[in-house]
Amino acid sequence: MNTKDTQNIQDFWAIGINYKKTDASLRGAFAVNNEQYDQLLAIAPDYGLNEFFILSTCNRTEIYGFAASPKQLTSLLCRVTAGDEATFNSISYTKNNRSAIEHLFNVAAGLDSQILGDYEILGQIKIAVKNAKAQGFIGPFMERLINSVLQASKAIKTHTALSGGTVSVSFAAVQYLREYFEGPTNTPGMRCPSSAHMMTPATIEHYIAKNKINIEDKKIVLLGTGKIGKSTCRNLVDYLNTHNITLINRTEETAKNLANELGLKSATIENLEAEMADADIILVSTSAAEPVIVANHLANKGKKLVIDFSIPCNVSADAQKLNNVHFVDVDILSKIKDETLSQRKAEVPKAVAIINDIINEFTEWYDLRKHVPVLKAVKSKLREIIIDPVLVESCHVEKVNDEKIQKVINSLAIKIRKNNTFGCHYIMAINEYIA
Repeated sequence: MNTKDTQNIQDFWAIGINYKKTDASLRGAFAVNNEQYDQLLAIAPDYGLNEFFILSTCNRTEIYGFAASPKQLTSLLCRVTAGDEATFNSISYTKNNRSAIEHLFNVAAGLDSQILGDYEILGQIKIAVKNAKAQGFIGPFMERLINSVLQASKAIKTHTALSGGTVSVSFAAVQYLREYFEGPTNTPGMRCPSSAHMMTPATIEHYIAKNKINIEDKKIVLLGTGKIGKSTCRNLVDYLNTHNITLINRTEETAKNLANELGLKSATIENLEAEMADADIILVSTSAAEPVIVANHLANKGKKLVIDFSIPCNVSADAQKLNNVHFVDVDILSKIKDETLSQRKAEVPKAVAIINDIINEFTEWYDLRKHVPVLKAVKSKLREIIIDPVLVESCHVEKVNDEKIQKVINSLAIKIRKNNTFGCHYIMAINEYIA
């Protein structure tokens, strides 16, 4: 799929839904897994689309791209989802031009996350763009835009404490486990010091030892060892000091490798039901289109705490309602409070300032790039004129000099951008070359 060398920024859109107006079950109806994403990329030309990518996480489903009308993007997105286009339109937001660009920057920085400053979203954006690029749907504009987004996120990470401390969806699960097993009369969740982002490894180790709880007698089954699953697993080991964890993944080798690294156990997907029957805590982080845990897996199997990070939920509705099951989804986890969040809110103005500076740089690049067709035409015409023997002799100009022509074109580009004028390009360039 070939994308255009230049795109009109007026045709750039960001369309989607997120946690602000929808709950986990409704977001699940519009979630896009890897297989569905491949389907959408395959049929995108039928919708007149040649540059876009789709971001689908537990907090949001969004599509960013170029289209003559936003309907092209929404129609494509809803083509393979469980939810319909009419419902999507009734709950979605639509952003255009600079507003769409700002939205992407805010999402990548964690400013629009369900947990402020959640840095895990950046990795999800990278994967989404990588998949689209592999099929030829990322052109020069989007390539530069994503690079600018990554630059801003890195600067925010380096120069602010927006992502400081240990607040994320995966860490919220650790906090929830503390509250669930300790009870509200005890220490209500691990609360990291306001200086957590500046703590040394030795200080962190001391803090963990001081605040840890003992759940080693609780058997934990973690289903799904993708990015969030891995992060959750590491947090369980580091902050709760437990190794009583069994990892299960559809790709057995992935779970086995992580288990070996952390000194845990692993099991095959075929043994999932047996492992869950003995478990006290079940953590689910999979991307299946349909629930992988249903009522008969858990019914009459003892008390279970089930935390599902998946969108759509991979624990069926009837399993969630069992008397012996205490069910938690990402919306419940996001309500966990932490002192770090107060600190992060104070960092928002700094992050916004960084984003604005880099967006301005990106806009300058775009303003120059939209003149590329004119500059190419001038360069071509200049070469034609300069090699004309009559002009060479009458104006006493030297023979064609590619290096000098390029200097003239660079100078012309600066003048066009500064004066915002398109007039007299050829005359201007010729005069500068002869001079």
